[in-house]
Amino acid sequence: MPLPSKNEYNNYTYGDYLAWPEDERWEIIDGIPYMQATPSRIHQEISGELFSQIYNYLKAKPCRVYHAPFCVRLPKGDEKDEKDIKTVVEPDIVIVCDQSKLDDKGCKGTPDMIIEILSPSSVKKDRLEKFNKYEKAGVKEYWIVEPEGKLVSVFILENNKRYGRPEIYSEEDKVKVSLFEDLVIDLKPVFND
Repeated sequence: MPLPSKNEYNNYTYGDYLAWPEDERWEIIDGIPYMQATPSRIHQEISGELFSQIYNYLKAKPCRVYHAPFCVRLPKGDEKDEKDIKTVVEPDIVIVCDQSKLDDKGCKGTPDMIIEILSPSSVKKDRLEKFNKYEKAGVKEYWIVEPEGKLVSVFILENNKRYGRPEIYSEEDKVKVSLFEDLVIDLKPVFND
């Protein structure tokens, strides 16, 4: 699949992202574009079940949950214009509690929680590049879901600085979401084949 044509500095921004075809899914991390692969059936089922459990819990609450494609712009803070933002991601699932970060285009700023479901083409990006971006941006809780191993790694931001050692859960477990007092995700239906 072709990359967007190189711009003068090979430094892409949200302005470029807005100009790309709407039927293609792209992310930009530190100015570098990445085309998103089409999610597999298993990926979609896992995403759907996680979204469903979170959505049902958040009904009539101030926080909102969104699933891909959903644009999250992570500004550094020194951009003169929103179109200058150099990190634009489309996580699988996003929870946003600060309504002022939401607009018709998605989320501008740091979401409270992000869930990424690994696919063969996204392992390095989700475990390394996005992990570091989300940590630096201050995402309070980050889940990495591994469909093949039926595992979930949960990273919690400690002291608003770094992710601590992950808690790792299997398909038999229930996971408490740290953002909420009583939200527990049952992984059995998430990984039910």
